[in-house]
Order: sequence, then structure tokens, then C-alpha cells
Amino acid sequence: MTQLVLPLETRSAQGRSDFIVAPGNERAVAFIDSFREWPAPAAALIGPPASGKSHLAAVWAQRVGAGVVQAMALNADVPQGPLVVEDVAQGVAEAPLFALLERAAPLLLTSQVGPADWPTKFRFALPDLVSRSRALLAFDLWAPDDALLMGLAVKLFADRQLQVPESVISHMIATLERSPGAIRDFVARADAAALAAKKPVNLGLIKGLLAEAPPR
Repeated sequence: MTQLVLPLETRSAQGRSDFIVAPGNERAVAFIDSFREWPAPAAALIGPPASGKSHLAAVWAQRVGAGVVQAMALNADVPQGPLVVEDVAQGVAEAPLFALLERAAPLLLTSQVGPADWPTKFRFALPDLVSRSRALLAFDLWAPDDALLMGLAVKLFADRQLQVPESVISHMIATLERSPGAIRDFVARADAAALAAKKPVNLGLIKGLLAEAPPR
């Protein structure tokens, strides 16, 4: 197999059809797909980096015409209408976050930490925000299995205009740490190495990169 390796800008495919559905995220996907029937106006998507939170949130935002804001950028000017709040984490402004949770407008938040744990992890001081966080509906997006790891790697390579044989990807995911972030970072390394060597991403290149760091 041959492939042309070009230094093109990487653009992640963010459509609904591009999202990889697997047992570890199918409840979250079903919830987003049924957004017109949500039992509550607010919910959270939970998972580690590269698990698909932002992708799925972008699908929802496009469908409902929602704005997107980073949690760390929240301030007293609470946005109106449907909204995605990305990356709720330590240091988020409590008053604006609580104000958003009090609205009736649709709200989707993403975080690496489940909302039931936000008060402790992020040291919330507002009692009302503590109770609202613990009651927030949440969906996990990550339970790594081979099918999801394979699908993620294929998508990440495709985002970089690369077609890599399945046998090469299988070897890669069998050796790497089983996390979406590790897959994402390694795909970027493989792309850079292929560009530098003016070679396709093949088994030899993958084995060479894997030998540079201890496997899981």
C-alpha cells in the first residue's frame, strides 16, 4: 500500500456521522440524539481528553443553534439561549456557573470530572451550586475497548489525510496506553515522523516510534 503524505492542516471531522459509537459512549450518544425529549434542560458529558466530549457537544450545538464557551471564560455576563460550556474544572467562576444552571435554556457541559464530584474536586463554596452539581444529569463517554480504540485511531489518521492499514493500527493500539489521549498524541507523532521521513505510516515506522518509549 502506498500513500501520499502532505503537510496539510489537520481538521477533525466533527459531524454526527463521524462520531464513533461504542458500548462506552452509546448512552451519551442516544441522549444527544434525543435532545428534543430531554427530561431536564441541563446535562454533562464526562470523559478524559480526546474521548469525544467536544465532538458530541459540537454535534448538539449545531443541531440546536447553541453557543460554545470555555468554562474558564465564564463571567457575570451570562449568555442567553442554548449553550455549551466546555471543560468545567478547578477555578471555574461559581456564580456564573450557578446562574447558567438556574436558567431554563438548554445547557450542555463537558468535564473530565463527574458533576457529583465537582464540589469536592473544585472546592465549590456556594451551597446552592453544590446541590445543583450533585443533581446534574451526566453521561460518561469512555470505557476503552478494542473496537473504540481502533475506530478512534482510524478517525484521527483520516483527519490527517492518512490511510493506514488495519494491521498497523492493531499493532499500535495493542502496545500503547489504552487511553484516547495516548492514541491522539501517538497519531500526531506518527504523522510528523512520516512527513519528516517522506514515508507512509507503515508498520516499520510505527514500531520505530513505539520503541522510543516503553509500552504500557
